[in-house]
Amino acid sequence: MKSIEIMVKEHQNIRRMLKVLRELSYRIMTEGKYNLEDLPEIIEFVRNYADKLHHGKEEDILFEAMNNQIEKLSKSGTITGMYIEHDQGRLFIANLESGYKAFKEGNDRARLDIIANAVAYTDLLDRHIEKENTALYKFAENMLPDEVKSKIDSDCDNVENEATNSGTQARYLNLLDIMESNYSTV
Repeated sequence: MKSIEIMVKEHQNIRRMLKVLRELSYRIMTEGKYNLEDLPEIIEFVRNYADKLHHGKEEDILFEAMNNQIEKLSKSGTITGMYIEHDQGRLFIANLESGYKAFKEGNDRARLDIIANAVAYTDLLDRHIEKENTALYKFAENMLPDEVKSKIDSDCDNVENEATNSGTQARYLNLLDIMESNYSTV
């Protein structure tokens, strides 16, 4: 499925940003070299690229179809678990943003909120991505009827075209490259 190939590539990009976020958190913890204003940029990447674009396709198109078509998954709660993990990630990002604001206003203890929520988010998303890549996407490819797969691909193409036309991918992939160059651990 073309849509799943694209989602796996998006996962690779999201994982790249997770590494950046962990490194930035480490530097905040150790008072190494970092720019605090990079944190809102990373939060924006997460909210718009990872959550709105990527998770939007999963939740509104792929998971919806899987829930309707694959009784085994809908009854087992597998798809519900994916939704719950997306919501947990959103909570960690909201808490991360609150920690950033408090830290920026001079509350040095908010450094802990930044680090705790960044690490929790990166760990959650890394494990979540692994489950999707190795299990959930395989179920979709192997168990969905061909006409449903075609509809998913078509609906995802529409989302991709809209995001391309609005410059979403270009903006966030460029931001990812910049952040990686700023927070390389090599």
